[in-house]
Amino acid sequence: MGILNATPDSFYNKGQSSDTLSLLQNAEKMLKDGASILDIGGASTKPGQDIISPDEELRRIMPAVEAIHSRFPEAWLSVDTYNSRVAAETVAAGVHIINDVSSGSIDPLMLEVVARLNVPYIAMHMQGTPKTMQLAPAYEDVVQEVYQYLEDICSRCTHAGISEVVIDPGFGFGKTVDHNFALLRHLSSFSALGKPVLAGLSRKSIVCKPLKVNPENALNGTTALNMVALQQGANILRVHDVKEAMEVVTLFRHLTGAAG
Repeated sequence: MGILNATPDSFYNKGQSSDTLSLLQNAEKMLKDGASILDIGGASTKPGQDIISPDEELRRIMPAVEAIHSRFPEAWLSVDTYNSRVAAETVAAGVHIINDVSSGSIDPLMLEVVARLNVPYIAMHMQGTPKTMQLAPAYEDVVQEVYQYLEDICSRCTHAGISEVVIDPGFGFGKTVDHNFALLRHLSSFSALGKPVLAGLSRKSIVCKPLKVNPENALNGTTALNMVALQQGANILRVHDVKEAMEVVTLFRHLTGAAG
């Protein structure tokens, strides 16, 4: 899953402008490099960020959604949003998947709307909101609590009528570095929920803080942890750097005998 940020204030934009032409060019490169899904986001969820309105989010992403869907109609598109209105309008414009960092906790209509849209839903764990999540994240047992949360959201999705759910433990969303590494060490346990598992480690604090680097210099560390995530059962890697991630996937397939 390649990350396309249609927002001026994300923690890392890979030197790309958020204008539609730049996003279209970046989408083309990601698809050529092997991306299976393009994830378009218009609302930054970096720590301390305020929630933005659906109007502003749509203003940012709809031109990119329409342009990418028109240019690459075969490409699978997801939208990274916590707003049900944004979900509905982008699906109508060609989006195939809704990726919600809040699992419906920000917009209580989200699960109902996604069920009506009949599209896959990525449900992520986040402690608090983007504004508060990194103020003082605390758990008795981070793995058990995140697992319980995702088990509950899977049940809620089923009850709402959502048939396809992907789970995401939410690396960096209301977690310390130690919490993140605990989740990564035990990522394989989440496969017991019977859903595909997404790992979003790309250039985050789990890489930057131990290595004392900024996001711009976190590609090597991201690559290392992406391999660990695959070894721990991750089904989808959400990344800024598709070419390098696909190299990891290729090597992993050879390692496990799945290549050829």
